[in-house]
Amino acid sequence: MNQQDYPDCEWVAFELLETFMCQCLHKVGLPEADAAIVTDVLIESDKRGIDSHGIGRLKPIYIDRIDQGILSPITKITTIKETPSTAVLDGNNGMGHVISKKAMQMAIEKARKQGLGMVAVRNSTHYGIAGYYATMATDVDMIGMTGTNARPSIAPTHGVENMLGTNPLAFGIPTDETFPFVIDCATSVSQRGKIEMYARAGKNLPSGWVIGKDGKTRTDTEEVLKQLTQGMVALTPLGGIGEDNGGYKGYSYATVVEVLSAALQDGSYLKALNGVDKDGRKIPYPLGHFFLAINIESFISPSLFKQIAGIIMRDLRESERVPGERRIYTAGEKEYEARIYRRKHGCPIPKSLQSVISSLKKRWQLKLDFPWE
Repeated sequence: MNQQDYPDCEWVAFELLETFMCQCLHKVGLPEADAAIVTDVLIESDKRGIDSHGIGRLKPIYIDRIDQGILSPITKITTIKETPSTAVLDGNNGMGHVISKKAMQMAIEKARKQGLGMVAVRNSTHYGIAGYYATMATDVDMIGMTGTNARPSIAPTHGVENMLGTNPLAFGIPTDETFPFVIDCATSVSQRGKIEMYARAGKNLPSGWVIGKDGKTRTDTEEVLKQLTQGMVALTPLGGIGEDNGGYKGYSYATVVEVLSAALQDGSYLKALNGVDKDGRKIPYPLGHFFLAINIESFISPSLFKQIAGIIMRDLRESERVPGERRIYTAGEKEYEARIYRRKHGCPIPKSLQSVISSLKKRWQLKLDFPWE
């Protein structure tokens, strides 16, 4: 990673972006403490180099939905059911980040006492990067797992109708290295956030990411973004179109996440997450999530576990490489390196996002100065 990889971007200090996001979220109705949580999740995405889920989503996914009345800036969490090792929470259409942080904290506290803790959530909203919550567990020497359903965008294998969400599944595993193993990815080949990044860059999509009604791949980025919400195109599951490259595997994993995000908590699923009513009016996206924390100490000493996990990672990286390839990575390594680089240089902000930030600054007359102004 270097600045040459981000042409037409201004590099901005994270402290400035955090202050900006906190102020915007507070202005749109969030209590200061909740604004800080949402900001922390979003900025963590940018710090890890996951630009599809950071500050670029502040306006379209959160502020716009609050303005439209389909997302509540005031988060009220209700406990529906609780046992020593489990809980079911209702987020009442509040901020998904606030709901989810509480849910994972509950799972961790239950795991401290019971060895395992699992919390299911219903009536929540978009919660940012799943890896944020998985690493809440690794930070305290536990294994973390989370998943969420989302508005329909993936077509089942041999289908063309968007039925399942991108339904990310994340695992966090502590090691004896300076960063944990963290795999956080959608169960589709790609997801809307990356397509939005291609649109901002004016680039066509790679073949195989999106399928049209005719069963063929689509690469026209701007039209794909429009037609995704209209149900005219769909994302392909991990493995791609058909069965030859294992598309049925991604389809099935997406289904697992859908069930665990809906059936355990009596939540909404599939087309009920479309975000429109029968008359085409916008309504909330009542998403479901699940969070699992595993207390390693209930099985083995955390130091021994982390040592073994670390050896596995190093052995994988040191295995024989494809000719011409410089490195083998393990999950979480690139994000760790991005964090080190961006700690020094800041966050890259493309021109399209600069204008959005400036418009929000003007809307609330914020006393902040950005390098492009």
